[in-house]
Amino acid sequence: MATFRKRSGSWQALVKKKGFGQIARTFDTKGEAEAWAKVIESEMVRGVYLSQKESETTTLDEALDRYEREVSSGKKGHRREKTRITVWKNHPLAKRFLASIRGSDMASYRDERIKAGYSSNTIRLELAIISHLFEIARKEWGMEGLLNPVKSIRLPSPPSGRDRRLQPGELEKLLECLSEEMSQVVRFALETAMRRGELAGMTWDMVDLKKRTVTLPETKTKNGQKRIVPLSSVAVTILKDRLSTRRIDGKVWDIGLDAISQDFAKACHKSDISDLHFHDLRHEATSRLFEKGFDTMEVRTITGHKTLQMLARYTHLRAEDLVERLK
Repeated sequence: MATFRKRSGSWQALVKKKGFGQIARTFDTKGEAEAWAKVIESEMVRGVYLSQKESETTTLDEALDRYEREVSSGKKGHRREKTRITVWKNHPLAKRFLASIRGSDMASYRDERIKAGYSSNTIRLELAIISHLFEIARKEWGMEGLLNPVKSIRLPSPPSGRDRRLQPGELEKLLECLSEEMSQVVRFALETAMRRGELAGMTWDMVDLKKRTVTLPETKTKNGQKRIVPLSSVAVTILKDRLSTRRIDGKVWDIGLDAISQDFAKACHKSDISDLHFHDLRHEATSRLFEKGFDTMEVRTITGHKTLQMLARYTHLRAEDLVERLK
């Protein structure tokens, strides 16, 4: 039987039942307190009651700390995710208890970020952290009664895949504005469709010039799967040229991850090339593989795309080239 008492203008409901202990909650009115107690007692009788004590005393800020320590720290993209976690920790919602956060709160956050001009992909990634946190809390942190507020809202539509490819003369203009090493990196990227991070992390022990392959271990690929990249004659020539400047630490390139993007952007600006990113070279290389006659599974093996859907997003064939094949 529930009991009710008035405290400082509010009403506290106390439900006590053998096997569940005492559960208390404070409400603005006695009617709200009685309604809550009735639901709790019914759930106890039916054996479906789940305690929310943990989620009612844990703030989002505290949960984010634990999530970063136990979950995010083990991810390959931990550095970038840590930045998103910091965004959440600085938001007013971080002071709220997990059990009090609703879908409407997530919807408000979504709209707030859209209004501030953030991309749909950025917002989706930020919301994904909260969604995963709530699932972990529910399944592993003893908060079984917790509801995931992100699942009840509409996410911003994912961005459409870029279709930017190199136009005639652009590669030549770029290479003129790049250092010798960056020119090699760009040409190697076009020959292999390797990602920026995979290129920056290349070491000579991954390279087999006799077999003409680069073996990327699980720790060096974005999707965590080992991949063996076949090398064209052009790619082999580039690597043989690099042998003369072989580093003591075993790295193939002297240039680092961020410097690749920065130098590429500077060269684009200097050569008056607009809307071209280093990652677009992966699009270009993937499309060129199809144009050379490789089938879907062969291209997927080379590029390491995890799904055919993702492969399609990174492939942009020129209609004029397809016309030639229709003759």
